[in-house]
Amino acid sequence: MLSTTVINCFKNLKILCIGDIMLDKFLYGDVERISPEAPVPIFKIVKEKSMLGGTGNVIANLASLDVKTMFIGAAGNDDSCVMLEYFLKQTGCEYSLLKSDKYPTTTKIRMIANNNHLIRADKETELKLEHSQIEQFRNFVEQALPKCHIVLVSDYKKGLLTDETTQMVISLCKQYGKKVLVDPKERDFAKYSGADIVKPNLKEFELVSGEKFDTKDPDFKEKIAAAAYKVMEKYEIENLLITLSKDGMLFVPSDKTQEVLHIPAEAKEVYDVSGAGDTSLAVLGASIAAGVYISDAMKLANLASGIVVGKLGTACVSPSELRNAIISENAKGKLSQSLKIVSVDEAVEIAKELKSQNKVIGFTNGCFDVLHLGHIHSFAGAKKECDCLFVGINSDNSVKKIKGEQFPLQDEKTRAYVAASLEFVDYVVLFDEDTALELVKKLNPDVIAKEGFKIENWPEAQYVISQGGRAVELERIEDYSTTAVLNKIDNLKGNGVLNV
Repeated sequence: MLSTTVINCFKNLKILCIGDIMLDKFLYGDVERISPEAPVPIFKIVKEKSMLGGTGNVIANLASLDVKTMFIGAAGNDDSCVMLEYFLKQTGCEYSLLKSDKYPTTTKIRMIANNNHLIRADKETELKLEHSQIEQFRNFVEQALPKCHIVLVSDYKKGLLTDETTQMVISLCKQYGKKVLVDPKERDFAKYSGADIVKPNLKEFELVSGEKFDTKDPDFKEKIAAAAYKVMEKYEIENLLITLSKDGMLFVPSDKTQEVLHIPAEAKEVYDVSGAGDTSLAVLGASIAAGVYISDAMKLANLASGIVVGKLGTACVSPSELRNAIISENAKGKLSQSLKIVSVDEAVEIAKELKSQNKVIGFTNGCFDVLHLGHIHSFAGAKKECDCLFVGINSDNSVKKIKGEQFPLQDEKTRAYVAASLEFVDYVVLFDEDTALELVKKLNPDVIAKEGFKIENWPEAQYVISQGGRAVELERIEDYSTTAVLNKIDNLKGNGVLNV
């Protein structure tokens, strides 16, 4: 089960991030005149802000989502490193730093006036690892791997992730049975050979494949996939996930029997793309570590990226922002079935959020053992009465109490998944009680709708009315019921038509 469930699962994860960390500084101010000393604008600083950059932004995004993190990287023995360590501690990250007097902590300073970037100044040199540092790096990795769920490698080409150290990480990950996701910078993907997923952007993929692609071409997906298969075969990479900026992302598995997945972008208005790739890597890694299918992990990563590019500067996504984005996507009918199946607590949380947006919450319930036209008609009728329809489904234990040990014919996961596949249904919630009354009290829907029940004999309806809501007695379609379906099956068996 996913939806906002996956966000709640994030707090149980520990993710190891390895890569190039840097300090991001933002100077905000105004430009009102030209300097008398030279024909250049005078930038008047109003405020300053510093934060984790590079792999540090991946860590910050994971921490923002309540994921526990570990980090292995390098920095200089300087004031910028002191600030980095302060920010890392603020996130709760367990970190191991290779420090060097010969290497300044990479620092990027951006000057911004009226939401426009004027200039970026970088302080950096390439790190030259010594043999003793490589051994120390290996020890750091070996100590961290047993404690993590997944490894994210963020390469900014600053010198830490050489061919030797990168292959060392991938080899150790295989040894310890950990998946490794790589955000690359090199043109030669031999460095990332053996990785489970390599996540280049389109420009990076064009460089490594030696081809150019136009996402406006009607067959761009097939062209990119064909090139991706060659790259994966050449460099022995398991899967490629190519980010396409405003055109979303494309997942190409090395197994050609599996589907190539294209997920469109979700950004509504772009203010700043700084760090969007880090956010995408963080959410993708956390989702996969939480057991999410790659298609849904991509959707969540896309939603998160769409949120941060709508903010100015390097930004993170919060659980509430991601949760609300999922709710909004569901309102558009874009969520997969698994994302629509939620726990009772999550349903309550979603209902509260939707009500704050002045959405009308609807509810109906049943066992829905053998879905038929009567059920479809009921769902469609209930949906007409509300903006968002929650469907309560009796758990297997609940059905057995009501109908006997021979029921249900289909387990609760199957029944929930089938119901969630319907366009009329926004969310599915399983409940264990004999009736849906307790669930209704928790959800407190604006309207409850069901066929076959009179309000005076319908406790759930009476409760909703007592809270100022409405109860709707839906019209029943005759001759459609689970019992009728079973009787027909028995008749066919009796006549020798079915042999089951």
